[in-house]
Amino acid sequence: MAIRNVISTLNNDGTEVMGPGVLMYHHPGNDIQTGSLLTVESNHFCVLKSRGAIFDVYSGGQYPVQTTDRPLIGSIQQAFYSGQSPWQYEALFVSAAKSVAKAQGLALSRELAEMVYDVDYYVHVDSKEDAVKLVTHMPYQGHFFTTEALNAYAGPVVEQAVNQLVQVTPLEMINERIHEITELVRGHLQDFLSIYGITLNDVKVLMRPRDERMRELISLRAFGLSEVDSVRVYMAMKMTEHGLLSAPNMAIGEPFNIGLTGLGGVPGMPNLGDGVKHGA
Repeated sequence: MAIRNVISTLNNDGTEVMGPGVLMYHHPGNDIQTGSLLTVESNHFCVLKSRGAIFDVYSGGQYPVQTTDRPLIGSIQQAFYSGQSPWQYEALFVSAAKSVAKAQGLALSRELAEMVYDVDYYVHVDSKEDAVKLVTHMPYQGHFFTTEALNAYAGPVVEQAVNQLVQVTPLEMINERIHEITELVRGHLQDFLSIYGITLNDVKVLMRPRDERMRELISLRAFGLSEVDSVRVYMAMKMTEHGLLSAPNMAIGEPFNIGLTGLGGVPGMPNLGDGVKHGA
């Protein structure tokens, strides 16, 4: 009795090929023929192609490959390939599990300040019909199509959607409009991904100033400080990091006094009494 060839997404050691981030896997073997068994996991679809055309689509389960060759094709196959034509069938496994893709880039606020955005979007393929759309419309290289490759197509869509609102929004108000930005990104992404049979489940958007100093100043403004007070406190924090004694004076906007004789009569040491005012 002949042993049937089993086609699946499992390695020889039983580990799964289609791990996190893999949306589609092209089985690399050229030994799929009539009688082979397709093993499809419960969270996968399998699109079987015959001589470049869609032959059938399978959900979870195990299925024998059955087809009737035309007499002419069968005779050619028998003559040149000893009864087995390489690449006669191709199996493409599509993940139905939820995957996360990440987009990152820069946007400019109304003041032309650079903002960094991080967008996480969760996707999955919902049905056999959608799996066919992905196989038919999405180009891929090698034997894998990953979320990184997907983002190469979706990234410009995210960038356009983010900039559409950010460019007309003052820097301090961007986070107040984060919900609007998220919904705009969601709408643009869903319209784009649906062409490829991909369903968008959720979108998360985070934005922050690219310049670290600007981020810290905005954080101080969030405490209710004025622009001048924010700058003063920011400078005091930096002075404290360098061990400067005048940092508290900078924070409250008062001059720093240095006594002429100092403590113990040592010139230059700070004196809590009356002294000479130096700086503001």
